Amino acid sequence: MSEPHRVAGTASGAIRYGSIAGFVGLLALTASSVHTTAASTPDPDALAAMEMFLSRPTTVHPYRASRRLEASGSGQHGWLDAQTAFSVASGLQYEVMAEGGSRFIRTRVLRSLLDEEQRLIAHGAGSSVAISTRNYELRPEGVDDEGLAVVTLRPRRKDRSLINGRMFLTTINGDLVRIEGRLAKNPSFWLTRVDVVRSYRSIDGVVMPVSLETNGRLRLLGSSSLRMTYSYSHIDERRIGETD
Repeated sequence: MSEPHRVAGTASGAIRYGSIAGFVGLLALTASSVHTTAASTPDPDALAAMEMFLSRPTTVHPYRASRRLEASGSGQHGWLDAQTAFSVASGLQYEVMAEGGSRFIRTRVLRSLLDEEQRLIAHGAGSSVAISTRNYELRPEGVDDEGLAVVTLRPRRKDRSLINGRMFLTTINGDLVRIEGRLAKNPSFWLTRVDVVRSYRSIDGVVMPVSLETNGRLRLLGSSSLRMTYSYSHIDERRIGETD
């Protein structure tokens, strides 16, 4: 792994694509062990799943993963493949392995996304975006057709890293499967109505993010989109699939 990349300036990129920070905050979503504000007669299965989810201590898992990032907007498209590694001691490191398409998108959007994630991790910003009653009002809705518990997320403040939407949990153990909704605050004047879908999967017993998709509107320029997917090779210093 190469030396960590440094944070790049994104001022000019913000003019056309809005602030990157709103997307980066979504990368650090975790749960905190706190009690929730529930509806007066909550669905018992959804409530139980939510309580299991919130009862777990926040655990940070070192990992190594390849990532594919793609973004498009205003008639341009770019992509980037990167190897990433995270540990508590070293923070996030990444190395770009291949890239193509619009240079503007690659440098001002995709590389800036990784740079900003690196910076926020180094500054310990996770608690400000955690799924907890400090940041959200949580209300269990019920169980959907997929058999997942649905919990409404209502941000307690207008923040571009918080989501006004819903989270979906397994009813068996309260594992996080998906978060979807709209950013509580527009990232910038230029980028509005940003819809987000963040997906998770249990990998060797550890729930990890596997994809992030966003769609927004660029004022006067139409729609924009961003997609990032993860493929893990190691979690908790162990190769995926290894057993004791």
